[in-house]
Amino acid sequence: MSEEVRGGFLTLPMGGRELSSVVRESLFMSREKSVVRDRPVQGGHVWEREGVTLSPLVGASVCIGSFDGFHVGHRMLVQETMGDARKRGIASVALTFDPLPAELLHLCGASGRHRLLSREERVRALLFAGLDAVMVLDFDRALADMGYEDFLARALPSLMAPRSIHVGSDFRLGRGGAGTVERLSRLGRRLHIEVYGHELVCDGHGNVSSTRVRGLLHEGDVGEAARLLDRLHFVSGSVLHGRGEGKDLGFPTANVRVDPSRCMPAEGVYGGLVASGGLAWPAAINVGAPPTFSGSDPSFLEANLVGFDGDLYGADVSVLFASWLRASRRFDSIEELERAVRANIDWVRAKLGDRGVEVTA
Repeated sequence: MSEEVRGGFLTLPMGGRELSSVVRESLFMSREKSVVRDRPVQGGHVWEREGVTLSPLVGASVCIGSFDGFHVGHRMLVQETMGDARKRGIASVALTFDPLPAELLHLCGASGRHRLLSREERVRALLFAGLDAVMVLDFDRALADMGYEDFLARALPSLMAPRSIHVGSDFRLGRGGAGTVERLSRLGRRLHIEVYGHELVCDGHGNVSSTRVRGLLHEGDVGEAARLLDRLHFVSGSVLHGRGEGKDLGFPTANVRVDPSRCMPAEGVYGGLVASGGLAWPAAINVGAPPTFSGSDPSFLEANLVGFDGDLYGADVSVLFASWLRASRRFDSIEELERAVRANIDWVRAKLGDRGVEVTA
């Protein structure tokens, strides 16, 4: 039976200490101070905790997947892998790929190509969950064309000594997706590798998947997406010089350019937070260039920060989405726009607070 998703991630209103914790968990900011080193390996890169050095002689329990978004299904798979590793007294490892296989193989539509997390954020998420190591293989045409038999019998054992492999029940490996869980299990028995195909996490609307999370975000349903992610969805970008309208209206504004490959929520106005330099500020966030002043631009964010006094120009920021507030629309006057923005900020103050919070791990 599939595991079920229950409850929600965010309960509003929220105080400063709770809000700080939500931001840290959403951005995978661990309080743990363990040393993690990274080094190149054949065909990719690996991040290892202190005392762990993967090699063909080091036993490992391995979970394999894209892990884009690191939703509740991914978390379950990682927990199963770590539990198995503890029982066996071996390392727990996540194996993932970059670019995502679906991107190289063109297995998704235009909206599905938008990443929920960058490579670095996926690595941070997997380490945040407690794994001993994370390995990212370069997913190129040669790897895509490799049969699952060669991967399991030769490629993987050249990197570590897999004792068990954990994947979702719908997982496919190798050229043409021929490596089903059943075939991997059959081959694994000959290679003395136990293969576990775990039932997918589901709720009343179906299986939890990265594709489903992307669909919710493209509909603007950041609250439901947060429930499936067990965290707030965020995007990162750099603060640019803006058009100046927000400043003229008396609202501190961060104009953020986001990588167009990232999965942005639907154009509209959201309540959320902007994090930078160990601090996070409540914010009313407009996705897409405001139509009152210019045309649509889905890779643009304009965030009105609450409790902020300063200049973020040139800073790298993360923008977290907590709740949908309203659709974008063109206003007939600056006065009407100002009233709408003040209403957005009033909601943010009431639900997320009126000052910045420390989020340094």
